[in-house]
Amino acid sequence: MDRIPIWVIPILIFLITPVTISQEEEVKQALVQFMDKLSPGQRDGSWGWNMTSDPCNWVGVTCYPHTESVSQIAIENSDLSGVLDFGSVCTVKTLLVLSLSGNKIHGTIGEEIGKCKQLTHLYLNGNNFSGSLPDSLSHLGDLKRLEISDNNLSGELPDLPRISGLKNFLAENNNLSGGIPNFDFLNFDRFNISNNNFSGPIPDIQGLFTADSFSGNPGLCGQPLSAACPPAGPASPSSKMEPKASTTSDFLVYSGYMILGMIIVLFFAVKIIRKRKTKEETIIVIEKERVAGDASSDKPSEASNDRFRFGVNKSEYSMTSIDQSSIITSTLVVLTSPLVPSLRFEELLRAPAELLGRGKHGSLYKVMLDGGVNLAVKRIKDWDISDEDFRRRMKKIDRSRHLNVLPPIAFYCSKQEKLLVYEFQQNGSLFQLLHGSQNDYTFDWGSRLNVAARIAEALAYMHKELHEDGIAHGNLKSTNILLDKNMNSCISEYGLMMMMENQESFLSQTKDFKNKNLSGGQAYGTFKLDVYGFGVILLELLTGKLVSNNGFDLATWVQTVVREEWTVEVFEKGLLSEGASEERMVNLLQIALKCINPSPNRRPSMSQVAEMIITLKEEEQSSISFNAGSHIYVGETRPL
Repeated sequence: MDRIPIWVIPILIFLITPVTISQEEEVKQALVQFMDKLSPGQRDGSWGWNMTSDPCNWVGVTCYPHTESVSQIAIENSDLSGVLDFGSVCTVKTLLVLSLSGNKIHGTIGEEIGKCKQLTHLYLNGNNFSGSLPDSLSHLGDLKRLEISDNNLSGELPDLPRISGLKNFLAENNNLSGGIPNFDFLNFDRFNISNNNFSGPIPDIQGLFTADSFSGNPGLCGQPLSAACPPAGPASPSSKMEPKASTTSDFLVYSGYMILGMIIVLFFAVKIIRKRKTKEETIIVIEKERVAGDASSDKPSEASNDRFRFGVNKSEYSMTSIDQSSIITSTLVVLTSPLVPSLRFEELLRAPAELLGRGKHGSLYKVMLDGGVNLAVKRIKDWDISDEDFRRRMKKIDRSRHLNVLPPIAFYCSKQEKLLVYEFQQNGSLFQLLHGSQNDYTFDWGSRLNVAARIAEALAYMHKELHEDGIAHGNLKSTNILLDKNMNSCISEYGLMMMMENQESFLSQTKDFKNKNLSGGQAYGTFKLDVYGFGVILLELLTGKLVSNNGFDLATWVQTVVREEWTVEVFEKGLLSEGASEERMVNLLQIALKCINPSPNRRPSMSQVAEMIITLKEEEQSSISFNAGSHIYVGETRPL
């Protein structure tokens, strides 16, 4: 039998193996098809968008840094005049953002949009889209921003309220019709359906939006518009024409109804008065056995053995946890927590507790529940924020979780004061570790660098997640960096304090604040204040000195010493004697100085700070081998 020549084997393999296109090539081909329909004959070779180049280098395309998968397509104000092929673009399973605003795209928004499951931001405003919105749009469960304003869209809205995380919905200047769905308006930052053909009553918007969001819809009625809705069941014209005979029996019947109605009204009035009186009596009080420390001090009180109990009238309250969708003030709202899933208000308020510290914004207590569970309760007074805004803020913070940010377990809100409940952290704070008893722990250079990296990463994450909500920490300092049972660092009290006096101080330094709106400027200022606060924490880690003490100001002192070129004098002597890298300590000091720059606009963002410190930490880890048996590494890196 003759042997098959060797050169024939590759040919046979090629013939019997099906020709396949890799997944990457399939995605690229779909994107090229998407662009071909979107801009027929309108682009040149510099755009990319062809099979011979990398999609990450195409105009308008952004990729994830490590996987090189497409995460964002943003081609705005580019005179695109074709049709939008969602069937092709949704082939990109990693796509988060699609922004095509300010073009001339026409046609309909197809049902294929439901295949873009990961989409979080969709901007199609300022085009020529027509037809109705597809029902599949409501299947995009991760969608947060939807902007379709300034088009020719018509028909009724799909079931958009099922998208629980939707924050922005802008659909003004279209031809949309029908009733307004019952959205969860507490979740919205922006909402506008003006200049359409909507009709019927406006749902309860919780007073969050003005008439401008609904104007230009002649068929709409109810608040906040001036047009009142007609009665639900108006009397028929024929009944109005019939004269009513006034007889003695009719008079007696109506008189009886009036008397009965007055009795019912009086009964409920008495109940309401009693309930209100009881609520006023349930204002939280402290029954102290000994006098606490100075109320104006912001340091932990020495009166750590003071005891208190919260008083509450048991008969008027149901203290079981309530659903977050309810808006009930003076009731404990328990967030998602495996620690105390069934915590009751009465159980919390009547539990014995220990006063840990007092400051001008409130007090902090350690509350000891039955079963050995210890909680930390932050009691805030005189915070000028509405119950609805406070509740919305707590929900947003709860949804933006990070392993190195201590989440609230529950909260309570009343006109007089507010309570925040956290899991108690038994190893104290970074302030105590640096300036108090270290309990034989060696808080060396490697440990301090780990703490800096963990705090920076966590703060950068929270800033990114809550930037559009304008929620920064607002009061970042070493006493708010706690250490858990494994000595991992975590940020506490995130978003509790909008330090208005500090914001005003910041805004007075910001030249371009005059060009910002008030709320945007304040939010911008508070994020930059966090960067400054983090810079001061870095100085504490490097110097081991108090931030302020008897007229001494740490930031001013460090800047003076560095300016006089005595940089090495800044560092804590113990760090130098243990052999810490002076070069990397200087590098961390330079990062700190950037954070405390007197000009807020010249301070880096927290994401930039985190990247610099992580790079520094990687250099440290590659050059030094730590002995885990002889050192305690505080805040060791954990997977996120």
